[in-house]
Amino acid sequence: MQNAMGYSEQTEHSQIANVPLSHLSIEVGHFYLNDIINEADQVKAEFRRMVPLVAAFIESARVEFGPEARVSTCYLVDDYFQPDTDPSEVLGNLLDAAADSGLIIDYLARESGCWETPSFADGVPLGEPIRLAEMVAARIVAEPTPPSNGRRPPTAESGWLCNGRRSSDDEPAQAMRVQPYQPPEEFGRREHSIFLDVQLWSRRTETVNGRPETRTRWSCPFLASVWQLLRLGMLRYEGAAVVAPYQWHSGMRWPRRWPEVPAVVQLNPDAAPFAAYKTLSMLPKRYLGIEHSVRLILDHIDLDDDVVTQIIECGATDSVPVTVPRKVTERLGHLLFDGS
Repeated sequence: MQNAMGYSEQTEHSQIANVPLSHLSIEVGHFYLNDIINEADQVKAEFRRMVPLVAAFIESARVEFGPEARVSTCYLVDDYFQPDTDPSEVLGNLLDAAADSGLIIDYLARESGCWETPSFADGVPLGEPIRLAEMVAARIVAEPTPPSNGRRPPTAESGWLCNGRRSSDDEPAQAMRVQPYQPPEEFGRREHSIFLDVQLWSRRTETVNGRPETRTRWSCPFLASVWQLLRLGMLRYEGAAVVAPYQWHSGMRWPRRWPEVPAVVQLNPDAAPFAAYKTLSMLPKRYLGIEHSVRLILDHIDLDDDVVTQIIECGATDSVPVTVPRKVTERLGHLLFDGS
């Protein structure tokens, strides 16, 4: 663009938008959509168990950040893997169960919104969606491995990310000799390895209008990683925030199709901000493997340094100063409980 100081690219000095931040974002459980539809009593029972736990963590936040600590609650609906369900039925049952249990859900989000996020104005989608999953995937930096024969493609091609060196099982034998087996090895281990290899996506080719098209299917751990980055306020697109919670008002009807539901909906008009310095995910134990994978993925994402610095500075100048770790995995908390 042209200005009095001479010519410069428009994106050269992109202004990084501030995102309002709570001190803590609490994710209140997770259910399969079929359970929400068919097991209302079970959902209510789980929500009732969470009410005193949420209250305890809110009180803990007040001890840490002062009596005016900002805490918000959220729930992620996994519409990405069950897109053929009816959101009016799912969300109606879910929110009725929360209300009957005394659990306040401030924000409701769609897992598909971690894949791509449409812009909304007055509930109407505008323009092309922001493809968040692709944007985050482009920032993955896999750890360098010792010299190999190149048989296994890199993460950007294979969709697999690990925390070390894989075993020699898939290495071809050298002519006329057998190579000794080498087990997988975790980088940075102490004495023993905990090796983790995570699939981030899969790709398949389909015929669309007579032409082959390759489509990407994002994995649950990868979408959960994007979800954590959204909750931490870490993502920008051309300097702007990638989601703005849409205000939902009492009496409004839920759409019958998931794409018509905004990516993040603010249910409680008095809620503290959606994003936060820290997150706490209260989930059934079956998500332990996924959350382990999330931490691995986030440790390998090269986040925008300007955004990281901005949030660290926001914490330092908050009404009660908050020390924000530069490493995002140090800002994640988990409570795993028995449950279906």
